[in-house]
Amino acid sequence: MQNNDFTSGLLSFIQCSPTPFHAVQTMVEILENSGFKRLQEKDQWNIQGQQSGESYFVTRNDSSIIAFELNQPLLEHGIHMVGAHTDSPCLKVKPNPDITNNGYLQLGVEVYGGALLNPWFDRDLSLAGRVSFLDEKQQLQHQLIDWKKAIAVIPSLAIHLDRQANENRTVDKQKHLPPVLMKLSDDEKSFKDLLLGLLNRQSKGVKAVEVLDYELSFYDVQHPAVIGLKDEFISSARLDNLLSCYTGLMALIAGSHRKNTLLVCNDHEEVGSVSAVGAQGNFLESVLSRVCNHGEDFTRCMTSSLMISVDNAHAIHPNFADKHDANHGPIINEGPVIKTNANQRYASNSESSAIFKHMCSEVDVPVQTFVVRSDMGCGSTIGPITANELGVRTVDVGVPTFAMHSIRELAGNLDAFYLYRVLHHYFK
Repeated sequence: MQNNDFTSGLLSFIQCSPTPFHAVQTMVEILENSGFKRLQEKDQWNIQGQQSGESYFVTRNDSSIIAFELNQPLLEHGIHMVGAHTDSPCLKVKPNPDITNNGYLQLGVEVYGGALLNPWFDRDLSLAGRVSFLDEKQQLQHQLIDWKKAIAVIPSLAIHLDRQANENRTVDKQKHLPPVLMKLSDDEKSFKDLLLGLLNRQSKGVKAVEVLDYELSFYDVQHPAVIGLKDEFISSARLDNLLSCYTGLMALIAGSHRKNTLLVCNDHEEVGSVSAVGAQGNFLESVLSRVCNHGEDFTRCMTSSLMISVDNAHAIHPNFADKHDANHGPIINEGPVIKTNANQRYASNSESSAIFKHMCSEVDVPVQTFVVRSDMGCGSTIGPITANELGVRTVDVGVPTFAMHSIRELAGNLDAFYLYRVLHHYFK
């Protein structure tokens, strides 16, 4: 695969994935087209001990996914694993969202994760997610929806009405964030009625009669793009962490594997991973236990395994260079980043970092290191959680990124492909 082809596929994947549900749906389509077989958690699998090169995937809650291929004896060779997450900071619609204010219909929203809020103002927003409803036979159904076009905006307050806006404006999450959907007329319906209409326009032969619940997120309709005078940057929403999901997926399906390989993409990382589908849930451990017996076999398998936790890293910002440790400020397009932290906010240690560095050297990929300033707090990833839950060697890596958790982030065109080359080599 060439760099341009990889980047084109990445941008298309992000465009098709406005929510974790849509990301998993898109990944399922790619896996099925690549010959992976779907497993259901409720079924008996009967795949223990197989090293036939068969490829499988399983989903949970439509928002987390695990795909794997078995090629070698598990106890001797373990599993080469890559982990990422499907969720991104966003604005989620509340259960009773309708707000009528001065003749406008607005929706109440809740901030999901550590979103950078100011960039959400004055953007063309759409809405997507999963809806649960009753059909004509009073059967419970679930369906993904996406308005796709711009249907809302959060207008800024004009500077004439807030002369200190550029110095000290703050965002009140309750008062300032409800998006404006439309000007109301006398016969307008509620949001659930509007949602019901969209459901029936996008349904596949199933008529919805009542909306019971939903998980819906606003997103920016601006398409991902390659930008820069030399086309050196990727500009997009949800680079954190769909870039890692796509990179791991492409490495997994590239084929010619001689190792046991696995990709896990969890939901809810941005809010702490504490859920049935998050990294602190039992999804990955459950799948691994069914692949190799829980107990001594499981421990032996994990001892021979490695997890590469892939999540974007902070590139040194040229306008805010003092926010970085001068010796550990990653540069965009100079290679993937190994993330380390003495207080175990990242799971990398000298052994796992050395393994990753060696793999990078084998495929002639540059590698960088990130350590947060000693006087600043440090974020985290699914890496320490997975290492704790499974007892597996883990290294935290990622692509250097500007504006992390903004509605639009920036990464390097070369870095995403660099990461793919390393992960492809790791799996192959």
